[in-house]
Amino acid sequence: MAGWAKGAKVVKIFNTTGFANMADPSYGGEPIEMFYCGDDAEAKHAAAGLARDIGFNPIDAGPLANALLEPYALLWIWLALKGGVGREFAFKLVKR
Repeated sequence: MAGWAKGAKVVKIFNTTGFANMADPSYGGEPIEMFYCGDDAEAKHAAAGLARDIGFNPIDAGPLANALLEPYALLWIWLALKGGVGREFAFKLVKR
């Protein structure tokens, strides 16, 4: 995408979960994570703000070269549609 949009400030975000989580990104009153990556700090800040504004906990996943979010999205889709988990789940980043 970035290659097609020369000069654009591209941020990869909003592609790692399903519709229900986009409509209501909280579980038990806690926001779920929304990972994002990009090369422009200002654009990343704006994207993170949008995610936060709609209820997500934005997590910076580094530079656009880390657009490894696609396999993460594919895992969510597989679990939801074929893995028997259903669509009412989200990934959560936990720390000790």
